[in-house]
Amino acid sequence: MDSGYIFSQQLVNGLSLGSIYALIALGYTMVYGIVKLINFAHGDIMMMGAYAGYFVLVAMGPTPAGFCTAMFFAMLFSALLGISIERLAYRPLRNAPRLNSLITAIAVELILQNLMRVLPFVGPNPRQVPQIKLKPVYIGNLAVPGITFLVIITSILLMVILGHLVNHTKTGKAMRSVSYDMQASSLMGINVNKTIAITFAIGSLLAGAGGLLYASAYPQVDPMMGYMPGLKAFVAAVLGGIGSIPGAMLGGIILGVAETMVKGYGPSAYADAISFSLLIVILLIKPTGILGKKTVVKV
Repeated sequence: MDSGYIFSQQLVNGLSLGSIYALIALGYTMVYGIVKLINFAHGDIMMMGAYAGYFVLVAMGPTPAGFCTAMFFAMLFSALLGISIERLAYRPLRNAPRLNSLITAIAVELILQNLMRVLPFVGPNPRQVPQIKLKPVYIGNLAVPGITFLVIITSILLMVILGHLVNHTKTGKAMRSVSYDMQASSLMGINVNKTIAITFAIGSLLAGAGGLLYASAYPQVDPMMGYMPGLKAFVAAVLGGIGSIPGAMLGGIILGVAETMVKGYGPSAYADAISFSLLIVILLIKPTGILGKKTVVKV
């Protein structure tokens, strides 16, 4: 193989991984943009969504219809879980110091991980995900594996839908208003609690989709599978500018491409270190992230 082909293959792999990071990072950045909360349980919502899709795939088989159904249930289950977590764990602490909410988020993360480890029909051991058989897609001389192409296309589609929802719908306008000024939005008749719940639902829905895509691309599920992708997605959100939806997308893609390039051309053991080093370098140059904006604190 020539170097150009290898580079193209690694670039496609990076786009696939980066699009998954971007989907998960969107949940981080949307929740932070609304309530200024870092939801560290977000990676485990991804894990729960992956398990929901896994059980559907096992029941229906790895067919296109089975995958679509699994995706629907993964997204639905994750959205309901996100709403429940917001209502039970975060809403009572909304006016409390931020440290309280942060500790609660870590507690929810540990609860979800250990709950899945002790459930008799899940358990701590990894499980093999049924792989849907897809023909490779040829782009010139480059053969892109079918599952890789599916991950990229599905992620792009979900990001486009999210962009339309946020920028061109009444719900999106309410979300942007609450993000700008929660109290003023409430005075203008916007149901703040409902808007925040919808934000958690959308962010969790995207995490569930990312979880199933991740489990399909790297065909295995286990209760700890959401930890590292969730952490990487948080890094991607900060890299792009926490609170910025385009920034989360860009940060995810940059992180995914950088990671796969290191694995392809350098010692793969340094892939994680390079990812976090990249974050440090970007923040040293631009502390708000690539597309982040400085916030003015009124006194």
